[in-house]
Formats: sequence, structure tokens, C-alpha cells
Amino acid sequence: MILALLACVDPDAPIAPGDDTVFLFEVPKGASASGLGGRLVENGLAPSEWQWKLFLRQADGGCLKAGKFKVRRSMSLTEVLTTLCGAPVADEVPFAILEGWRIRDIDDALAEAGRIEPGAYKAAVEARDYVTSFALPANSLEGYLYPETYQIPAEGRIDAHALVQRQLDLFADRFVSRHPEGFGKRSLHDVVTMASMLEREEPKPEQRPLVAGILWKRIDAGWALGVDATSRYTLDVWNDRRAFLQKLRDPADPWNTRKRVGLPPTPIGNPSLPSLEAAAAPVDSEFWYYLHDSTGTLRPAKDSRGHEANRKRYDVY
Repeated sequence: MILALLACVDPDAPIAPGDDTVFLFEVPKGASASGLGGRLVENGLAPSEWQWKLFLRQADGGCLKAGKFKVRRSMSLTEVLTTLCGAPVADEVPFAILEGWRIRDIDDALAEAGRIEPGAYKAAVEARDYVTSFALPANSLEGYLYPETYQIPAEGRIDAHALVQRQLDLFADRFVSRHPEGFGKRSLHDVVTMASMLEREEPKPEQRPLVAGILWKRIDAGWALGVDATSRYTLDVWNDRRAFLQKLRDPADPWNTRKRVGLPPTPIGNPSLPSLEAAAAPVDSEFWYYLHDSTGTLRPAKDSRGHEANRKRYDVY
């Protein structure tokens, strides 16, 4: 009878063919292979408890290890056991790198969390020995370090160089790969620089293509952009108002887009995907000016007269 049942258990057949979604399965400390049957069935990793236990009559479950393992429901029983007897994945925790953060902001956040020595992330960025599918900019990786929530080891110092490579890889995957034909008359660096300004200029992603169209028109017409956020870029503290006002009055500051024509020398932070796509696909309009009212609503204008009228109407100076 047992032999007949064993013949019905194909250890190399996928449990759920085609379901290749990867997820974590945890083996508690002290657990036995046979005792995992119920949880394996609940997670779709075994067809039934009795089939799992029968499988273990012909397979050695003594190699089982405690920890978390990456599994798929398309695995066979043999693959499941082999995985659970292999090396568990390292415990990880999420670390959020926010949209718009500068290199210095990322370094500060990692250092404050105790994950790097202060300055280690900046040094890793400056190493520039990264392999990418796109040409790295000549002066700085600012703008190319994709903001996302990354999984990092739960404890101890992290490898800052490896994190930078992951950010560059994600930037290539999420954005560059979507534009194999390039960006017309704009370079990738131009688009990234514009996107970094949009991230700070327009809080609503759906409005960023319109703002991008206005700013690109100013670039093409030889106007000063007048994006005040660029003057904050080199500040130690982004919201230092006194230092910011001094920068706005400084014609020698390369990032002062009130006083200087053209794009700033580098992006002013690391933009999100909506900002990157807005910079790559701006919306043409009749507008040349814009401001935000007290609710953060965009108020565009066709000319300086309309812009001044908006200033008075919405009390923005």
C-alpha cells in the first residue's frame, strides 16, 4: 500500500505550474521537515500533508535549516526541500530613500541610522567604478541614484558601493530602458536635471508635464529659468531660509537660475519616475509663467501681465 502511494507522489512535478512569484517562507528554529507539512500546504508549496510526509520517506529531511528562504509555488517537492536545506536569506529591513533627496541627504540618513560611517555613501558615489547600460555623467551621479525603498541587512554597516550600484541599476531599469530611442534634442543628462527641478517645483505629479513644458520653453527661448529651488542645492540644510536668500542674490552661484541662463550644472536631487517621465514628455501650452496659491494649486499664466495678476489674486510674492 505504501509503495503504491509513493508511486503517486512525483517529487519532480511542479506544485503550481507557472506560478513563479517569489516570496519568503520561514522555517522556525527547531522545526522538523515533517512538521512543516501543514504550513507548506497553506503556502501552496506542497499538495497535501500526507504527500509531503510520503515524499520525506524517500528524501532526507534532516538537512533542514532555520531561517527565511525565497520560494515559488512552481517548485517541485524536491526543489522545495533543496531550497529549505540551502542557505537562508539574510534578515533584511526596508530603508526608504525619498524622492528629491540629494547625495548628502542620503548620506546623512544612512549615517543617522547607523548604517554607514558619515561620508561613506558620498565616497562610494565618487568612486564612479560602476557598470551601467548608460553613460555616466562627467561631474556627478546626482540625479541618477533612484529613490526607492531598498531592502538592506537588518543590522550593522551596509556596503554603500553596492547600494549605489543597485540605485543605478534601478534607474536604468525603471527609466532609461523605457526610452531606447533617446529624448530627441535633449540629452539624458538634460532630462534628469529638469526632472530634479520638477520634483521640487511641482508637488502634484499630474501637473509636472505642464510645468516641464513651460521650463523647456524658457530654456529654448534663452530665458533664465527662475527656479528658486536650484539655489538651495548647495546648502547644508535645504530649508535654511537665511542662507537661501543670500544664494538668491548671488550672481556668482552656478546654481542660481534667476541670475544665470540655462540648466544648472548638475541635477539638484534624485527625482522620482513621474518627474523623469514629465521631463521626457512635456506638455506644450500657451503658458510661460506659473505660481502656486496657498493650497498648492498650480496657477499658470500666458504672459507677465497675467502672472502679476495671479500674484495679486493669490497673494503670492
